[in-house]
Amino acid sequence: MSEPLVIIGNGMAAARLVDELAKCALGRYAIAVIGDEPRLAYNRVLLSSVLAGEATSQEIELKPAAWWRDRGVTLKYGATATAIDMAAREVTTSTGKRVPFSKLVIATGSSALRLPVPGGDLKGVHVFRDSRDVDLLLELAAQKKRVVVVGGGLLGLEAAYGLAKAGADVTLIHLMDRLMERQLDAPAANLLKTLVERKGVRILLNANTARIHGSDCVESVELADGRTLDADAVIFAAGIRPNTSLAREAEIPVNRGIVVNDQMATGTDNVFALGECAEHRGTCYGLVEPAYEQARVLARHLAGKAAAYTGSVLSTNLKVSGVSVFSAGDFMAGEGSETLLLNDVRRGTYKKLVIADGALTGAVLVGDTQDALWYLELIRSGADISDIRAEMMFGRALAVRAEAA
Repeated sequence: MSEPLVIIGNGMAAARLVDELAKCALGRYAIAVIGDEPRLAYNRVLLSSVLAGEATSQEIELKPAAWWRDRGVTLKYGATATAIDMAAREVTTSTGKRVPFSKLVIATGSSALRLPVPGGDLKGVHVFRDSRDVDLLLELAAQKKRVVVVGGGLLGLEAAYGLAKAGADVTLIHLMDRLMERQLDAPAANLLKTLVERKGVRILLNANTARIHGSDCVESVELADGRTLDADAVIFAAGIRPNTSLAREAEIPVNRGIVVNDQMATGTDNVFALGECAEHRGTCYGLVEPAYEQARVLARHLAGKAAAYTGSVLSTNLKVSGVSVFSAGDFMAGEGSETLLLNDVRRGTYKKLVIADGALTGAVLVGDTQDALWYLELIRSGADISDIRAEMMFGRALAVRAEAA
């Protein structure tokens, strides 16, 4: 008889874990997936494409219903997990069901932060995190509302771009001196700002939200420097927080995230965690690729095979507000590094490669990212790039030809 395995969370990490388990342990587990959103798992990265009208909600689904069924998975979506009973080894859902497990995987992801500012609870203040938020933002755009988006990271830029393209009047405000400061250096961020502004989004940097004004609903946003922006709605997209309350209430060890070891196991027997809710070696990853790497390791471990997750080389490879952006490794160039640069503002292209000890250690690309995965592999492998150093800035094809010659 198959061993009952319950996965709490029906996002990208959970879907990848099921996919990996089907490859290495098909039939070993009777899998039940519990998700609070009333739909099949989807690509969260593409939510802005739905908001911008570039894709439909169905087109961003990761797998069709038949795929889950063919792998023997019982889907319980539209049902929030409300409690984990470790003594009874059951998960209770908001529908009153009690789902038994032998092994449990927590993949609850994260939630959007709401800034603790006066007026933050007014009608018209929203977040941008899941498909339900998209439906609400589409209503705002259809009504041609004036929207202030708070946060110049990936989420904020995606919300601003999608809203602007859908018809809203959008101003994006960001506390820091540049956009996506965790993923881009100053020149790359400046180019991204220029390209996003060309798409109809006003951007204010060094802008600290002081309060939101309104009697019953949002009327304006006041900044710390005294400026006031008229607004009908405010979207908070200024960070995420791991969803750990279920684990904490079940006395599963939690720090910022649910603490896991190199096999993605928590401090509680037969309970595992992965994705944005997990904390590995002191780090919570808010990106998709680490979750996929964790899923591969956990699947192998659950299949009884040796596997260890030792951390991820952080990389971003996305289309941000319609602009292709990539960064990986030590892109800020630490001590002892040298930098190769190409900056063509007119063409909307920026490339920065960081080299140390004969290896590529970091990269930033804006506009032209067709060789991003090649650069990422060079960074991860630590390969000697001495023979292609002069050509690698101009892409893989030229560099490989030069190496062969």
